[in-house]
Amino acid sequence: MKNNLAFDFTVDKAAQMVYITREFDAPLSLVWDAFTTAELLDQWVAPAPFTARTKHMNFEVGGKRFYAMVSPDGTESWAIQQFTSITPHAHFKMFNAFADKDENPQLPGSEWDYSFSEHDGITTVRISIYNESLERLERILAGFQQGFTASLVNLEQLLDTLSKK
Repeated sequence: MKNNLAFDFTVDKAAQMVYITREFDAPLSLVWDAFTTAELLDQWVAPAPFTARTKHMNFEVGGKRFYAMVSPDGTESWAIQQFTSITPHAHFKMFNAFADKDENPQLPGSEWDYSFSEHDGITTVRISIYNESLERLERILAGFQQGFTASLVNLEQLLDTLSKK
């Protein structure tokens, strides 16, 4: 595992955008699977001590992922993601919103745009997130940055384990 991999987390409040770039020492196909397969997402996307649990996921245009972040005391915080564009192993977009346990979205939400590329065995993931509301962005920003950064460390460890299989 390389230690000099790029990581950038930039916020543009005026544009209501978050930009994340992260490199992984893993093949693109493995990184793609980690972002698009429920069983793998559940292993890395929640920052400790939380866990993630996908109730259902259909990774296709118009499909959805409905999942919960589960706290150590069992409290569930639900979210729903609807996939709006997919170019296999290169790019996908989704709309993300918090939700109740019955899949009713709590708007406003955010639009996520992911791109994937590989060069010399290093996969770069670029994510841009447009928040429909500046108030929403400001409300979640500190916790989101800390939690997502921790989740990406989880992903790096998972990819390292899967690459050795």
